[in-house]
Amino acid sequence: MFNEMKDTINNLDEKELKSLLFQFFFRMQAVENRKDYSEQQFFLDIKNTYNDLLEDRENHAMGEKHTQFDTTHIVFGDAPTGSLKLVLKELGINQKEKIITFSDLFSIGPVWKVHELQGIVNRHEWLRTHLNSEGDVLTNYLAKFMQTILEIEQISSHQPIIIWAGENAHEQTGLRLVLYLLKEKTNDILIINTNEANKTKLDTTESDFTPQHMGELSFEQLKQIYENEKNDHALTQTERKVFEQQWEQLCQDKEVLRIWENNKIISVPETFYDEYIINTVKKFHKKNKQNEFIKSARIIGEVIGHLDQYVGDEFIEYRIKRLVADGIFDIEGVTKAMRYYSIKVR
Repeated sequence: MFNEMKDTINNLDEKELKSLLFQFFFRMQAVENRKDYSEQQFFLDIKNTYNDLLEDRENHAMGEKHTQFDTTHIVFGDAPTGSLKLVLKELGINQKEKIITFSDLFSIGPVWKVHELQGIVNRHEWLRTHLNSEGDVLTNYLAKFMQTILEIEQISSHQPIIIWAGENAHEQTGLRLVLYLLKEKTNDILIINTNEANKTKLDTTESDFTPQHMGELSFEQLKQIYENEKNDHALTQTERKVFEQQWEQLCQDKEVLRIWENNKIISVPETFYDEYIINTVKKFHKKNKQNEFIKSARIIGEVIGHLDQYVGDEFIEYRIKRLVADGIFDIEGVTKAMRYYSIKVR
């Protein structure tokens, strides 16, 4: 077993070793500085990393690790990744085309220097201290983010790259980040704008439906978009340079909320939707003809359902809790999760 582990470590390249060391050091620091991260959790995380290394070694032995893919897709979000996997399988090309996923929501949280380690750590800390995320989403956030960057850096130079990005701040921010990470690569890069393709090239009767992001497209819509767009022209060097420069400007911003307006990413104060949230609660009070407590999940659903931007329910919940702290709302229950508490205007 010792020799197997030694061989596994010897087969790691420099970037993989740095990523592994960072995960160890970061978790050691977390044990010392965070009350919600115990030595037992540290041990379990290290054990999982150990098992992952052994699994990678087995995959390498079977020749799976170095599968030669024809194309690499880059997608922002787990839901659209699942849909695209089904599309590739349906088309019989899932063994030839790889998907790299950024499991994140880039319309919220800081993106300051998030292409560098200090920026990733800063973003993770903000998300951890401001959002209610269930499960191990944020526990493994740093490792997953760095692994995604590593996968992007390791894309073979012969592979065309397809980046999926609709007209929303989340995917457009991710698009600029990825193109900046790819700035030294010579690969052909194609952007599939799902909104544009949905408007102009889909044979659909759902003409009034405008998806906020890729995850809202049906399987059939996604399949047709890919078949229509996969042979479109690649970005020119001039076009790539524009995106890279836009990222260099965006990553200096300290705001934690971004919207998409007039074909631009616009950074706005985190209080941007506060008035709308307050008015939504007042609307419920008026409808019910009394100032009673209302489930926060109901308020969040109502707000999200009427926004023309993709910011996610966790950010709206964060603003509700901030408004509670500021004395705007009264609260009943515990803020463990949105289903456990209710609010009303004070």
